[in-house]
Amino acid sequence: MRWNLRMTAAERGIWKSTEMRRQLADAGLEISAGKMSALWAGTPTTIRLDDLDVICSVLECTPTELLIPEPDKVAALKPAREVEATSGTVVTPRLGRHRSAPPV
Repeated sequence: MRWNLRMTAAERGIWKSTEMRRQLADAGLEISAGKMSALWAGTPTTIRLDDLDVICSVLECTPTELLIPEPDKVAALKPAREVEATSGTVVTPRLGRHRSAPPV
């Protein structure tokens, strides 16, 4: 997912994180300067749904405008289902504790 807060806010005429922070406070969400800076400058690893609800209310947007899916990144992380070994046998990786050993 790509966090799109800054662009969504800019589309609504909010250019500075301090102004966004003030509008969030007016809506009942007090955010520290550090947390606001992190939300404004980068992608948060977590965000409370209540906070997201207030942000969407202030910006008059939906979560889909703030969270943009990136399916290409997901596909790049997906491991290959079958890997051919040099001996010509097909090795299917297992998830969990009891993983198969690599071919000798």
